[in-house]
Amino acid sequence: MGALEELSDATRRVGEHVGPAVVRIGRHGGRGCGVVVGPDLVLTNAHNLRGPESTVTFADGRSDTATVAGSDLDRDLAILAVDTDGATALDWSDSSGTPGDVVFTVARGAGGNERVTFGTVTGTERAFRGPRGRRIRGSLEHTAPMVRGSSGSPVVDPEGRLLGLNTNRIGEGFYLALPADDDLRRRVDQLAEGRVPSRRRLGVGLAPSHVARRLRRSVGLPERAGLLVRDVEDGSAADEAGLRQGDLIVRVGDRDTATADDLFDALDRDESALTLRIVRGADELDVEVRFEEAGDPAED
Repeated sequence: MGALEELSDATRRVGEHVGPAVVRIGRHGGRGCGVVVGPDLVLTNAHNLRGPESTVTFADGRSDTATVAGSDLDRDLAILAVDTDGATALDWSDSSGTPGDVVFTVARGAGGNERVTFGTVTGTERAFRGPRGRRIRGSLEHTAPMVRGSSGSPVVDPEGRLLGLNTNRIGEGFYLALPADDDLRRRVDQLAEGRVPSRRRLGVGLAPSHVARRLRRSVGLPERAGLLVRDVEDGSAADEAGLRQGDLIVRVGDRDTATADDLFDALDRDESALTLRIVRGADELDVEVRFEEAGDPAED
């Protein structure tokens, strides 16, 4: 048997094995896909959801209403609770994927039709932005083509085992998937139990450094790299600490703050307090921000 015939056979086998576990998310053509990962549990991207309930359409054409068991917008993950009616959950791969590995994606289109494509792993440890702007690291990059609406579909190995969850298109024929590693399994278990990860929030809206430099220059102030506070949420940790609109955050703890990622990384260290160096007009001062308890992040 030639290489093309072997690839064709492998593609058919993957489609037959994986297809029943792949669902469509949303009504009227849907917004994305999902994959059955356990009895009555469907894994998808959080950005595919629009509320506490969503319509799920299975491979056999059956539709049912699913409820959100847990959703983590910062990681772009959600678990839906729905009657999977015998749809077999996929096995998880023991491999995290390495460049050059052949992979397949199986998605379910708006009309319920199944799409099976193949490609190769082209990179690992890639990063992209989640729905709330936080950086998601460790992603698997591959070339198996996907049409719009395929986010939440599985990336699998030639045996049909789950390698990742398709999440982001980066153009030029490359796609990113959250790897099906131990960390993802742990998060799936947490979300299935309704345990949503909590994270420190500062409670400010920010403008990037280039905006801050332009605004300071326009009013005759020296340019500084930092994050410009454009609004402060009432009652937030930032509000309690006395941060004001127009403050420039130039340092968090002992690290300079040039990008929002610098601030997010500091918040993710889960400390009870952070010292911010801010520039207010021409003055510099240190502000201590205290966190009584962690909460779901919104706009940090």
